[in-house]
Amino acid sequence: MKKKELAAIGFMTFALFLGAGNLIFPPLMAQQAGENWLIAIAGFLLTAVGLPALTLVVLGRLSSAEKLTAALPKWMDRSFWFLVLTTLGPAFVLPRAVTVAYEMGIKPFYSGNGLMVFSAVFCALTLVLALKPGKLVDYIGKVMTPALIAMLALLAISAVINPLGSPTTAIEIYQKAPTVNGLIQGYMTLDAIAAVAFGWVIIQTIRNTGVECNKAISYYTLRIALIYAVLMSLCYLAMGYLGATSSGIAPQATNGGEILTRYAAGEFGTLGQLLLATITLMACLTTTVGLTNANGEYYKNTYGVKFKLSATVIMVLTAIISNVGLETIIKVSLPAILILCPISISLIISTFFIRNHSTPTKRIISTSQTIVVIVATIFGSIDALNILDKLPTTITTIAEHWLPLFASHASWLVPVSITILISKLCSYGSKNHDSIAVN
Repeated sequence: MKKKELAAIGFMTFALFLGAGNLIFPPLMAQQAGENWLIAIAGFLLTAVGLPALTLVVLGRLSSAEKLTAALPKWMDRSFWFLVLTTLGPAFVLPRAVTVAYEMGIKPFYSGNGLMVFSAVFCALTLVLALKPGKLVDYIGKVMTPALIAMLALLAISAVINPLGSPTTAIEIYQKAPTVNGLIQGYMTLDAIAAVAFGWVIIQTIRNTGVECNKAISYYTLRIALIYAVLMSLCYLAMGYLGATSSGIAPQATNGGEILTRYAAGEFGTLGQLLLATITLMACLTTTVGLTNANGEYYKNTYGVKFKLSATVIMVLTAIISNVGLETIIKVSLPAILILCPISISLIISTFFIRNHSTPTKRIISTSQTIVVIVATIFGSIDALNILDKLPTTITTIAEHWLPLFASHASWLVPVSITILISKLCSYGSKNHDSIAVN
């Protein structure tokens, strides 16, 4: 693969992840963290960038996204991918991206209700781009992403040269534990689960360049993950600094979108509002194209459904569901996302340690990963119910006392880690037993 192709795929990967939500999260967190914003952002980067990058690296080592769950029972394998891609697709993330694109890109300039028309046009444009997966690098990596980076750089440079305020005193949670709360906020971007879906697109894109050797796919995926990590980290740092210095224009803002809107208007006037609208529309479009492509690749490879048919159905459903309303979409689908995220991360971690640092039998791998998924599902469900404030008081009291990291919405981490450690020890035991038997 040529260096230009590698860079273009790296740019494409950055653009796939960069949705409107990624722009909105850091400014609000940094404003609340005040003088501790850089410490909070450091924690944020570990989970918001580190976990997705690790996911891409692991998928690259497997050389195929579907191999991540190949050791699971078939019903569990199929259920995982169906739930992940449906939730990241027409059931939640795709309609949310369309709605956010309208709210931030069109609504500030249009007083009427044009969501229905906008969603139809936006989804049609997404479909046109997604139906030519071999051209994704040309559309996104070589054209849209450089333009997106240039516009983001303009905002960032303006914030550094002419900050519209200064960091204030951090709110209480960012005074006590800025890094920990940054870690939590980064985890809540849920980009780790998006990385599982985008793995389908990135690996297929690498193959489209003529690379077929598994070692080469792993090599190039690692470098693509590094490009993504650097670009996304710079973006988060820029948006964080903008938010930390926004006290003069958006004091006590309730969301990051409000901070960005007021900053763009305060710095550039109407031109700034147009700039922010363009950034939002492009960021949402690259994300919807990537997720539509991921869904299409999955249904083609797994069920033999023609890519064009599945992509069309997904976009039609997305256009319809987008008009239900953002609050309803979030209310219905958020529980599934919150549960699937720890399952995805657990599969990535278990694959990295169990498969790569020993040579266990297929039976050991299958048993280990099945148990890991079950444990992650149980404790991920507890975390999800806690986040949604649906956990019974009695269970909450017990969990607060006995479950490490329960207050940080990561009570699944310790049980999953213990399960992986036990599985690793069992794999070593199995390996030694086989060696003795052979001798």
